[in-house]
Amino acid sequence: MIVVKVGGSAGIDYGAVCADLAALWEEGRRFVLVHGGSGETNRVAEALGHPPRFVTSPSGYTSRFTDRETLEIFEMVYCGKVNKGLVERFQRLGVNAVGLSGLDGRIFEGRHKDSVRAVENGKVKVLRGDHTGTVERVNVGLVTLLLDAGYLPVLNPPAVSYGGVAINVDGDRAAAALAAALGAEALLLLSNVPGLLRAFPDEASLIRQIPADDVEGYLEFAQDRMKKKVLGAAEAVRGGVGRVVLGDARAERPVSAALAGAGTVVS
Repeated sequence: MIVVKVGGSAGIDYGAVCADLAALWEEGRRFVLVHGGSGETNRVAEALGHPPRFVTSPSGYTSRFTDRETLEIFEMVYCGKVNKGLVERFQRLGVNAVGLSGLDGRIFEGRHKDSVRAVENGKVKVLRGDHTGTVERVNVGLVTLLLDAGYLPVLNPPAVSYGGVAINVDGDRAAAALAAALGAEALLLLSNVPGLLRAFPDEASLIRQIPADDVEGYLEFAQDRMKKKVLGAAEAVRGGVGRVVLGDARAERPVSAALAGAGTVVS
C-alpha cells in the first residue's frame, strides 16, 4: 500500500495524477491519496475579503496563520471544492473513491495549539487565536476499512483536536503520519517542482538521493513549503516507511514516475 500526497500549488496537474492512480488501481495497486489546496484557498480567501496571512517561525518554517474565519474558508475549499472535485474525477475514471477530511471519524487527530511564535520585523511575537496542530494519532481502522471494501480514500486536512475542535495541520506531515501508521511501503510527496533542489529554482540542481539517516542535513536546501516536505520525509522514514519520494506532479504519469524513482528519493 502506498500513500500519495499531492499539493495544491499552481502548475499541478490533478488530471494526470488521478488518471495515473486510476490506471494503477486497475492493476491491483492500492493507494490512499492525501491532497492540499493552498492555492485555491488563497484565491477564495482574497475574494471573500479575508486574505491569507503567512508567518515564519523562529526556526524558519513558514505556515498559514489560521484564525477561525480562515479555518472556515479552509474547510470550504479543502473539504468541498478540491476534495469533491478529485472524487468526481476518480468516479469518471471508474474508481470508487470516498472523500473525507481528517475531522471525519478522527482520521487525523492531534493537540490544538491556540498560539504561535512568529518573527515579524526581526522580533519574535506570540500570535493568539490560532487553530493549528500536528497529527499525533491516525484512525488506521477507518482507513483500512475503506481500503478492504474496495474504496480509494481521498483525504485532506483539517484534523481534529483531542477536545473535538477542527485544527489546520500540515498536509505533508499528516501524510507522513498516515504512511507510518499504515506501514506503507512508500510515501510519494508530489508538488510543482521535480524534488529537492540544491540551488532553487534551478531544476537541473535536483538532489536525487538522500540517506535516511541524514534527512535533516538537507533542510538547508529546502525553500518555503519544501521544508515541511523534507521534515515529513524524515518523520515517515523514522516511522518505518520503506522509502519517500519527493516527486513532480506536473509530469504526464506523475505517480508512476515517482514510483520508478524520478525525483528525490529518501530510502
